[in-house]
Amino acid sequence: MALYKNEKKNESSHSLFPNIQPYSNSFIYTKDGYQIYFEECGNPNGLPVFILHGGPGAGCNPNMRKYFDPKFYRIILFDQRGCGRSHPHASVENNTTWHLIDDIENIRKKLNLNKILIFGGSWGSTLGLIYSINFPQNVIGMILRGIFMMTKSELDWFYKEGGASLFWPEKWHDFVKMIPQDERNNIIKAYHKRLFNNSKDLQEKYSISWFKWETALASMQNSSNNYTPSIKYALAFSRIENHYFINKGFLKEENYILKNVVKLKDIPGIIIQGRYDMVCPPNSAYKLHDAWSKSELKIMDFSGHAMSEPKITQELIEATEKFKKL
Repeated sequence: MALYKNEKKNESSHSLFPNIQPYSNSFIYTKDGYQIYFEECGNPNGLPVFILHGGPGAGCNPNMRKYFDPKFYRIILFDQRGCGRSHPHASVENNTTWHLIDDIENIRKKLNLNKILIFGGSWGSTLGLIYSINFPQNVIGMILRGIFMMTKSELDWFYKEGGASLFWPEKWHDFVKMIPQDERNNIIKAYHKRLFNNSKDLQEKYSISWFKWETALASMQNSSNNYTPSIKYALAFSRIENHYFINKGFLKEENYILKNVVKLKDIPGIIIQGRYDMVCPPNSAYKLHDAWSKSELKIMDFSGHAMSEPKITQELIEATEKFKKL
């Protein structure tokens, strides 16, 4: 990629930008009953960047605004269907990858934007890649972190014994002990049965457990993380994520992203990946970079999955600074 490859690393460091408040927020009202929250921050005339949050089901948080120079960027955040400030809460009806792609496109049109920069991590990288494959003419570039391509091997790594469980046996034990032995061959299915049970108490109990397994492995900085989220947050995160995973992301075929990566041939991208990412191991990032000619891959040592990992934070900010030069 001519713009970034072989470019000498900038020796100066960048820190997070100050917290800012939205200058505008609103909702997209869909024909199938959703109210999709979105907000705009920074420069109303700046380069538009869409922030795609993880999960699915995690929602945006204000810290995501701080990775961009507010004097340069028009920063657009939105909460995907069923989570954050979007309604109905924790709903999975009419909630698929393709609905989310339509939501991105509808927000872009509502704001009268031409080309946008995509910024997404984990599931946000999946969604950003799929949107760009389907609407390459609308994308000026991508900054992606913790690559996840919604493949069987990635899901098996995290939800079958023999992957991440080998590194976190005590956390895995806590995660699967709530499931009867004869159901442990398919943990996603077993949790689905309980997350969508008629019993509210059962939904809440298993949503907390689902959330804790993923969160415990997200950061090298907080490897003993015992944070318990609010029930409201956990329900949206766990139900929506499980719904997507049991349906294999609603993709048209296995390895959909790599099979269609040629459509990204004119889009520059920076991929930032933690070397010790236990949620989304670096192999996916490497495969994507190898197939995507205009991408640059940065694998950060001593870094896990979270965007808050110090070296990943640093590289994300440097990437947003680089795209100011387009």
